[in-house]
Amino acid sequence: MNNNISEIKDLNFFFATDGDKNPKSEMFATIEAFFSNEKKDDNSSICRFPARYQWLKDKLNGVDFPKANCIEYNKVFKHVDPQSATLVFPSAHINSPASMFGHTFIRINSSYNSKLLSYAINYAANADKSKENGVVFAIKGLTGGYLGKYSLLPYYDKLKEYRDSEQRDIWEYDLNLTRSETRRMFRHIWELNNIQTNYYFFTQNCSYEMLWLLEVARPSIELRKEFTFQVIPFETVHEAKKAGLIKSMSYRPSKRAKLLKYETLINKKFIEYPILLVDGTMYVKDIMQNKDIPIEQKRYILEASIEYLEYSFSKSKVKKKYYLELFHKLTTNRAKLGLGEKIEIKTPPNPIQSHKAVRTTFGIGSRENNFISYLGIRPAYHDLEDSNYGFLRGTQIEFLNFMFSYSKEKLEVEDATILSIFSLAQRDDFFHNISWRTSIGWDRDYLSTDATFHTSVGAGSSWGNELGFVYMMVDPSFYNTNEKVEASIGGSVGFTIDKYKFMNTKVEATQKKYTNGEEQTLIEATQGFRTSQNRQIMLKYKYKKDEQNFQILFHYYF
Repeated sequence: MNNNISEIKDLNFFFATDGDKNPKSEMFATIEAFFSNEKKDDNSSICRFPARYQWLKDKLNGVDFPKANCIEYNKVFKHVDPQSATLVFPSAHINSPASMFGHTFIRINSSYNSKLLSYAINYAANADKSKENGVVFAIKGLTGGYLGKYSLLPYYDKLKEYRDSEQRDIWEYDLNLTRSETRRMFRHIWELNNIQTNYYFFTQNCSYEMLWLLEVARPSIELRKEFTFQVIPFETVHEAKKAGLIKSMSYRPSKRAKLLKYETLINKKFIEYPILLVDGTMYVKDIMQNKDIPIEQKRYILEASIEYLEYSFSKSKVKKKYYLELFHKLTTNRAKLGLGEKIEIKTPPNPIQSHKAVRTTFGIGSRENNFISYLGIRPAYHDLEDSNYGFLRGTQIEFLNFMFSYSKEKLEVEDATILSIFSLAQRDDFFHNISWRTSIGWDRDYLSTDATFHTSVGAGSSWGNELGFVYMMVDPSFYNTNEKVEASIGGSVGFTIDKYKFMNTKVEATQKKYTNGEEQTLIEATQGFRTSQNRQIMLKYKYKKDEQNFQILFHYYF
């Protein structure tokens, strides 16, 4: 509860009529329910609310509480076998605006050696993203248009969803919760079964609810107080680290990461074979009987084919019967080739080492020989000019980014971005992603010298390697001038160098043509230096007709 007001509004969660805002009344009503003459079976108050029952027994030591025969609860408790907990962070999904922040959920570890046999506690909006327009989903999520619900699912199901189908790397942060604390959290989760809460994309989201659960497990910590306006998934990880909850970390590469590794191992002459095997235009025997393919290459081809087949099945690109038959052929023939070297996938930078979400900026510069000072604030969360260390390459989400300038005793708006999203997904032999970007707000890129309101949406392609990536985009834009709405079509080419932890480079050139017949060239170049995890120095140059702008900016993230 916050100020004695519960964030849960579902009446099924309370015994007292005013239980959502009167904890004392709810406590007495709970005790009365436990001691009532109701039948003490699975439907009893004790079996429905085991966390409250245990808490009251601990606090009222010596009181002889009634007992109940909780068959279903005991069955699930024994099956899940709560021993410890892990905070899991699936990284951003590059082509889904609703998932670009990443996600967090908690894995309940059992006494089994395999973590795949564990269970995951997940919280999400009660919506089918596959059937709803992405923009509608985002708007409803921002305005509380969905109810959120908890679910308890096998961990391997969540891995299939995030790692295999959505191509997201998985980061696992083992927590130092004790067995007793983990079981306290599980009892609370049981109470939330079929209970719905209001879901908000930036505040009461998956990450916020995971913070709640960690506080339930260990009441001495206060994690939510650090967040007022937003709770971004990877910020949950930062906060868990700050609270001393994380004891170890591990990384599970996505299907995409594995296939990209095979791209570097398979000879270019054979790189299309895995795709041909999966789509049926080539047969396994064609690989096995081909004496021109070295045995090591055959191993890589079949292994990549298995990975690509599993990915295709997860995306419903192949039928189950075909998948099972081909999977059997591929694995059987791969076994005939004997043991090969295990592929080693380089672990990318850990998200826990990335910069935090809120950015403040101050700096100096010049425009046409006039000295300028700058001051800016951005609540969320990352752009392509920030250090990419710990972030998914090619992604950008900016929300309410404001930059002001002061020159010649005049305060002006340099930039007022309401929302900006970039998804520059690099194309490769296995994945032919479309890059896209959209932006809405005020900037100084129009023909005039003042900040002008605009909306733009563009699409194109991007290609990359270990050093960085290049991209080409076509962007229609609309500017709302004082007189009318002016449209333009622009073509952009750019590149980003992001290989190095301590620096990043971005250059973009754009040629625009407006409906009034005018043409415009825009050039922007930035060089960033990461001086610490949450500090960056940036040198920036911007050119448009009859105007050049030089900036030295200092970013601090918190």
